[in-house]
Amino acid sequence: MEFTPKIYSNTSEVSFFTHPTGETLSDLALPFTAGELSSYVSNRIMGLAKLSCKWIMQAAKMFWQATLGMISQNTLEQLRTETLQRYRSWWSHSKTLSFAKSFLSYLTKTKLDTRYLAFEVFLAMPKKVRVRKAVTSRIITEADIRNVLSHIKRAEQDGKISKRRSLQCTAFIVLGAYTGQRTMATMSRLKVGQFRAALQTEKPVLLVNAEQDKIRMQHYVPLHPEVIRAIEPLLGGRGDDESMFAYDSVLTWIKREKIPLIRIPTHFTLGDLRKFAEQHGDVIQWEQSNRAYILTHGVSSVSWSNYRHPLPEHVYDIYMNYWKDVRFQLHS
Repeated sequence: MEFTPKIYSNTSEVSFFTHPTGETLSDLALPFTAGELSSYVSNRIMGLAKLSCKWIMQAAKMFWQATLGMISQNTLEQLRTETLQRYRSWWSHSKTLSFAKSFLSYLTKTKLDTRYLAFEVFLAMPKKVRVRKAVTSRIITEADIRNVLSHIKRAEQDGKISKRRSLQCTAFIVLGAYTGQRTMATMSRLKVGQFRAALQTEKPVLLVNAEQDKIRMQHYVPLHPEVIRAIEPLLGGRGDDESMFAYDSVLTWIKREKIPLIRIPTHFTLGDLRKFAEQHGDVIQWEQSNRAYILTHGVSSVSWSNYRHPLPEHVYDIYMNYWKDVRFQLHS
């Protein structure tokens, strides 16, 4: 039967999802089971980082609490409202609502019923207000890094932390500041054996494996002499397969200490190490290609994926040409 849309004189009467039978989305309530949701979540989180898994599981919990196994206009509007009220961040809104849309797509395919996907209309993201900034407001300087290192040393001298924890924190801060590696996605996954292998070469570079990088890019990271000095005390008596850093311990201590930053009225976080590497790179005019490669930042172009493949000794030489005179005056 051919369907001819009705022309309305009053736009308030228009239903944009009118079916030939007269059925609309507001009339529908489509079921799913907790098992289907659990199966979808299990497949989604496989192989993901801990933080990504946390977000997916939180989004799934919210989805179930709002719907209780029934997809309808009311339940999805309730989910959207709760998401916008609970979270202030645009990214948090996106992660939660995108999960819901993806699950609807999954149900559409597994149940061979396209009506599930039509409910996406009730999960629309709010318009993002874009504020154009010339530069970031979070400024991290050499003085900030020195201040953090001094804070660690004082804590050890005052007996607040052990010598071992002091060495761990110092090495973590120094490596992050000199190389700009992502602290959770990369540095928390590095192994003792990787550093041992790097120190056996004339021009020491750490080989970061693809699974240790956020964008899954294997790359070399030069080890500055100051980094080597901080790392060497942590190698003795440890197995190659051990994690180099006690990441959770370092993170917990830094969060608790709330070490103030110099230029802005807030405290230091581990994410500031990558910001420092980027910002100080501008100060010392660090060559862009070498910087992008080491930080794996802005390397998604065809040029990087198909043509460029820097050799470790060249990565080291170019890097040290810019960073060799940067010293944080580590305490013995």
